[in-house]
Amino acid sequence: QQTFGVDGVRSIVNLALARGNVGRNGAGLMPIRGHSGVQGGAEMGAYATALPGGRAVTGANARELAGKWGFEVPGHPGLTATEMVEAAARGDIDVLWASGGNFLDVLPDPPAVRRGLGRVPLRVHQDIVVTSQMLLEGEDVLLLPVATRYEQEGGGTSTTTERRVAFSPELLTPVGEARSEWRLFAEVAARVRPELSDAFSWPTNRDLRSEIAVVVPSYAGIEHLEHTGDAIQWGGRHLCSDGRFPTPSGRGRFSVVEVPSTRIPEGLFRATTRRGKQFNSILWDETDPLTGAARDAVYMDRADATRLGLADGDRVELVSEVGAMEATVHLARLPERNIQVHWPEGNVLLPEGAPHREPSAGIPDYQALVRIRRLG
Repeated sequence: QQTFGVDGVRSIVNLALARGNVGRNGAGLMPIRGHSGVQGGAEMGAYATALPGGRAVTGANARELAGKWGFEVPGHPGLTATEMVEAAARGDIDVLWASGGNFLDVLPDPPAVRRGLGRVPLRVHQDIVVTSQMLLEGEDVLLLPVATRYEQEGGGTSTTTERRVAFSPELLTPVGEARSEWRLFAEVAARVRPELSDAFSWPTNRDLRSEIAVVVPSYAGIEHLEHTGDAIQWGGRHLCSDGRFPTPSGRGRFSVVEVPSTRIPEGLFRATTRRGKQFNSILWDETDPLTGAARDAVYMDRADATRLGLADGDRVELVSEVGAMEATVHLARLPERNIQVHWPEGNVLLPEGAPHREPSAGIPDYQALVRIRRLG
């Protein structure tokens, strides 16, 4: 999550192609996703810029899906998370339905996110836990409890980053009024568009998986998964094992990328909220179980701390161009003049807007240049 993040991925792909590390044992690329379920969700079309199966959002692809589903499918991309918040702040969103997630704690510039969400006339939050964005005041806010993946009616599947789709049976009875998410979507859609209710009338989860096999051909076989451990691996053990790539020419494509400047101006430090051993917002206790550090810790190399006259446990203030936070020094092995902080605490340091996003994906840059000032 950097302004040059996509070019970074392209560079890794270039290296794999150059070394022939494609389509054979002991080779390939393994993208690590932030949460379990993200991969499968994206491949089902729960994404602003892709249709089910990862297909591009085009008029032709939308019409093909419409033919299978029996209703019009938008042929234009949706809004990314940051674009949604901006649209909400402009008053362009009447209803915001959040399936999980927490914009307030994971996006840069929390005050702007708070203002944007507060302007939406109707917010619907469905989740397995209570989050801070649910508690923001609004004209109308509806909270819908849903079952966890292990409580889903009829079981469910998850997709790993090696393309393996594995089945998990229903293990627990949902608590209270919590419903399976697929059932909730179906019931709401049928009430909003009763004339299309047949398109959302899956009697069981297995019927839904059968539809997935039709709409997303690469997932063929998912309709037969019904026992613990049942799995398929779409694309087989290896992709491009015959040396042919899914391009018009059948050849792999190298990308030309520019090497970004990583120079840190004198007197500043590069702060990142994306720690290599901690994905997303997993830290909801007072102490990080991985490092023993507190939530307000700033991880700093010992050499940098020495130059600043700081010791482990000292209190400091981090100041960026948009915000500031107080933190406690926690010594760690890091590159020179690079520091790390947790989120959501560190999000106040992150500037927002187009110049601070990856230009093609629109993903925010979770880094900021900061000054460090001793407190006390």
